[in-house]
Amino acid sequence: MEELFNYIRKFGVLSDRDELLIGEGIQEVTVQKGEIFVEAGKVSQRIAFVKEGVFRSLYYNKQGDDFTRYFIYEGRFIGDFQGFTDQLPAHEYIEAITDAVLLVIDLKHFKILEEKISVWPVLFARIHGFVAENKLKVASIMLNQDAKSRYIHFLNHYPGLANRVPQSMLASYLGVTPSSLSRIRRNI
Repeated sequence: MEELFNYIRKFGVLSDRDELLIGEGIQEVTVQKGEIFVEAGKVSQRIAFVKEGVFRSLYYNKQGDDFTRYFIYEGRFIGDFQGFTDQLPAHEYIEAITDAVLLVIDLKHFKILEEKISVWPVLFARIHGFVAENKLKVASIMLNQDAKSRYIHFLNHYPGLANRVPQSMLASYLGVTPSSLSRIRRNI
């Protein structure tokens, strides 16, 4: 649980009492590879901190093809933050790529934290803002670079992740075919 508190401390100060209260409602949950954590069209009742494992955010087009938007791995929060706080349906899926362990905060506990920890709304807003800003930066890079540059950026932005995700998902994220990704890898 210490890794969760270290992450939260980057966005503000928590007292020992605050950390105790947060910890009381956290559930450690094991997630199997392929399991969906957030389902598009449904309202999320939980968010989580990734203790172990890798997830991807994805959507499906009208033909049923899936497209990877981004990856989430250890030391980061996952969930549909906006939908969770506003209780609105999610627009994308979040799927476990590997077996994983999460530290889960459900909506009931989240509401308790909002009531009992005065800085919680500010901390969560900062975390949400940080996550959203990173998504926008990555999306901008993905739109403005060629495939080779996107792959190099991926290697730098997600160190060690290229060996943990299937090539088809990585190709989807990069916006290329798996065979194009193979050529890019061979030429680097």
